[in-house]
Amino acid sequence: MRKFNIRKVLDGLTAGSSSSSQQQQQQQHPPGNREPEIQETLQSEHFQLCKTVRHGFPYQPSALAFDPVQKILAVGTQTGALRLFGRPGVECYCQHDSGAAVIQLQFLINEGALVSALADDTLHLWNLRQKRPAILHSLKFCRERVTFCHLPFQSKWLYVGTERGNIHIVNVESFTLSGYVIMWNKAIELSSKSHPGPVVHISDNPMDEGKLLIGFESGTVVLWDLKSKKADYRYTYDEAIHSVAWHHEGKQFICSHSDGTLTIWNVKSPTKPVQTITPHGKQLKDGKKPEPCKPILKVEFKTTRSGEPFIILSGGLSYDTVGRRPCLTVMHGKSTAVLEMDYPIVDFLTLCETPYPNDFQEPYAVVVLLEKDLVLIDLAQNGYPIFENPYPLNIHESPVTCCEYFADCPVDLIPALYSVGARQKRQGYSKKEWPINGGNWGLGAQSYPEIIITGHADGSVKFWDASAITLQVLYKLKTSKVFEKSRSKDDRPNTDIVDEDPYAIQIISWCPESRMLCIAGVSAHVIIYRFSKQEVITEVIPMLEIRLLYEINDVDSPDVEQPPPLSTPVGSSNSQPVPPQSHPSTSSSSSDGLRDNVPCLKVKNSPLKQSPGYQMELVIQLVWVGGEPPQQITSLAVNSSYGLVVFGNCNGIALVDYLQKAVLLNLGTIELYGSNDPYRREPRSPRKSRQPSGGLCDINEGTAVPEDRCKSPTSDVKDNSFSRSRSSSVTSIDKESREAISALHFCETFTRKADSSPSPCLWVGTTLGTVLVIALNLPPGGEQRLLQPVIVSPSGTILRLKGAILRMAFLDTTGCLMPPAYEPWKEHNVPEEKDEKEKLKKRRPVSVSPSSSQEISENQYAVICSEKQAKVISLPTQNCAYKQNITETSFVLRGDIVALSNSICLACFCANGHIMAFSLPSLRPLLDVYYLPLTNMRIARTFCFTNNGQALYLVSPTEIQRLTYSQETCENLQEMLGELFTPVETPEAPNRGFFKGLFGGGAQSLDREELFGESSSGKASRSLAQHIPGPGGIEGVKGAASGVVGELARARLALDERGQKLGDLEERTAAMLSSADSFSKHAHEMMLKYKDKKWYQF
Repeated sequence: MRKFNIRKVLDGLTAGSSSSSQQQQQQQHPPGNREPEIQETLQSEHFQLCKTVRHGFPYQPSALAFDPVQKILAVGTQTGALRLFGRPGVECYCQHDSGAAVIQLQFLINEGALVSALADDTLHLWNLRQKRPAILHSLKFCRERVTFCHLPFQSKWLYVGTERGNIHIVNVESFTLSGYVIMWNKAIELSSKSHPGPVVHISDNPMDEGKLLIGFESGTVVLWDLKSKKADYRYTYDEAIHSVAWHHEGKQFICSHSDGTLTIWNVKSPTKPVQTITPHGKQLKDGKKPEPCKPILKVEFKTTRSGEPFIILSGGLSYDTVGRRPCLTVMHGKSTAVLEMDYPIVDFLTLCETPYPNDFQEPYAVVVLLEKDLVLIDLAQNGYPIFENPYPLNIHESPVTCCEYFADCPVDLIPALYSVGARQKRQGYSKKEWPINGGNWGLGAQSYPEIIITGHADGSVKFWDASAITLQVLYKLKTSKVFEKSRSKDDRPNTDIVDEDPYAIQIISWCPESRMLCIAGVSAHVIIYRFSKQEVITEVIPMLEIRLLYEINDVDSPDVEQPPPLSTPVGSSNSQPVPPQSHPSTSSSSSDGLRDNVPCLKVKNSPLKQSPGYQMELVIQLVWVGGEPPQQITSLAVNSSYGLVVFGNCNGIALVDYLQKAVLLNLGTIELYGSNDPYRREPRSPRKSRQPSGGLCDINEGTAVPEDRCKSPTSDVKDNSFSRSRSSSVTSIDKESREAISALHFCETFTRKADSSPSPCLWVGTTLGTVLVIALNLPPGGEQRLLQPVIVSPSGTILRLKGAILRMAFLDTTGCLMPPAYEPWKEHNVPEEKDEKEKLKKRRPVSVSPSSSQEISENQYAVICSEKQAKVISLPTQNCAYKQNITETSFVLRGDIVALSNSICLACFCANGHIMAFSLPSLRPLLDVYYLPLTNMRIARTFCFTNNGQALYLVSPTEIQRLTYSQETCENLQEMLGELFTPVETPEAPNRGFFKGLFGGGAQSLDREELFGESSSGKASRSLAQHIPGPGGIEGVKGAASGVVGELARARLALDERGQKLGDLEERTAAMLSSADSFSKHAHEMMLKYKDKKWYQF
């Protein structure tokens, strides 16, 4: 037995971790039968935990911004998350520590920086010039609430409006307040007695930076002269203002109001608007005002050189349009297009060719942020078609109910799925390329294929290509197609096992090599699918109905800590083949009127056209028994080599031969034990105490099986059921004591102690911690396989663990993983191959000699993981070789045996938030890190580990979070991540024209530094706002010194043809890197050298 370095073991454990770190590792060896030594290569230094990428739609979005030069889109959320999108495949997720809602985002256009304003009155400056953006500065307002921000193009002074109606000015380089303040009482009429309300809009006149337009909620708009510090004009309207937008010539602006009107004003005519429009109001006769409509929440005014301007608005529908979907209205000349959206509009932005506000805008698209979607509308094409969205934002199209993750799949799988999925694409999209195309892809160091499968509430299953930290949908399968849709509520007598979503997917079992897919749904149904590239028409849908009974009375739970010595029963009754039992639904009720022998769903009786892709092979349904609905399925396994599918619930287990469409085994859990039931349960009369109709088997109170009838995939944890261990909480006789089937594993191993060679069998794990074995006697391959029966023999108990069994796997004598046998995929719909459709059994090559030639001395190891502990059992002796108590106070939600660094380990996720890893076969602790608390059922139901150190879970109803526990992946992650910022020249400013230059007019510039700098405006009150340096501290500033302002200065100096010597610039950059304190000063000098000069002033 190898000696372990105790320091290495402790390396993998974090301080204060769960109880496994305090436990002595228990290794048991039977006397005189030493285990052969297996060299284990994994050490704790191979492990490190970090988040990699987040995919999906930003949950609860609240803000939107776009950089028109860098072509990067930013979305903020109500939970303080920030998602940045560039070209397809370039995405980034950041999080504000406070978790406060993002109320506004402002890019520093083409400078690789972004300002976020949060609901907790903080402003943050993000540096986007690094692969993982970081906050450089923060500013916390102490006395006023922030309501609106505006950063003019190529300015470093940010205007911040507040709830009190005041405007403060922030220097975005140093993130300090200027002493210049615009007070609300100076801005409005002195004669006005009422407060104008919060600031809802700030913008400078496109043609004169010295004039600031301020919109107050009450309906007052003020044009403020920054130099003279007084209001030039005041515009009043008796309806509240929601937004304001300028015409690019700076002579007109448009306001949107709470009564569904738009008012257009001439800057120099403050008495009344030039025009009032009610886009959705019914025009009444006699010149009366139109009826009021819903508020227009936002309006944008965009001009084109060659035609009429665009007025684009959200909201404003009339009040009598009950049930109408939210709309975006595009007014262009005399035409008005009303574009209906699937979800409420959060925000929208018009994408324009120029970043300059004083030039013709030339809008080409509108990006609309909805509550659950992101839509991009092509303004240049007739009918305003939408662009096909290349981001994986539709994970939640129907709520996700389960996930599986497969890394290192066969290389031909992704192309095969892509080719059948390509036919499912919708038509009618814009012909143009997706316009948000900034950033650059990372260098993908990982070359192995990865596939994520998501099961959904509507019965759909989606396959995603997840290779190299990207995500792209490959193929979608609708499992509900095999069932009759109920047209009315009266027509749905059978689906009431669940209130809604009767087709929701609960378990997915997939064999990547054979491409066999099996799903278990919430209505106690199982469907088996084969993959085919040919279209077929199935005349009659093959189906089986199974009556899975539960017939026990009381339970005396033995002491689970010390299981009684269980011999392996080989009773004559068990070795007999079990005759197939299939119960077609001949009657729908028993003699006393109770529903009986009917399934929950009705299979279609008309021919079914099956497109290329996954095609249904067999539908299996559990039926009602004496008025009691079938219990939901808790475990599932399929094996293509044996042609078998097995599933279990809290009543028992059913084994089906899907080639012969026959039920081979249909047993209550207790019957699996034979005469050696350790719980001494007695059969009960079927009518004694019945479980209430509907509902999931509640004995699985803390596992990944959802409670509450799987109504919604996001149902949160109720009470503290997660803190209870199940093995000690056998309280309700009829429900909680039911022993459910919790794990199933097909394998070729030793069934009994006396076996000299391995044979096919099925290992069964239950929620009470028992592992039982069913021997499988398969007929020869080829035609015989379809003619002779498969003989199954329950062979009794192998061992018991504390807690429900979660996962089982088998290792060969060298410690290598032995995957279940499979038959490689081949097209089975080719007519000439019909006779030889079922080829001889093919086994996956493993790293040991083939099982048939294995000698008696060669042994195997069974790895069993339960909610509480893991054991490694030596076979055929059935001695416990190694044992590890994973947790005492919590329980394991997910355990997977995975490949990592040319070795294997057991990875576990506990309900207390710990992620752990153990070596195999010796179960040494290698990793124990507190990662995330289990806050809801969604995490429990979707967390999964896979090979090469990858894992994922659903972090919100719309987003998948991927993480890695591999040190190597953590180190390579920086290379794999995309770049958000790419150096791009800022477009040239618009030409003023000769006469405007000669006689004045055109854009007026403003020396903001002179106006807002400390020398002229003084210092701001210290109690007004508090400056907080970024979390990177000096390191962050050093990293950014060559970032935000350094590269900006470099680009600008390079553009200046007469420029200065580059040596001078390099010296300054070196000075910035060496001294974080002088960062702001130097950056300021470089950026402002030519800041306020126009090109014609050089």
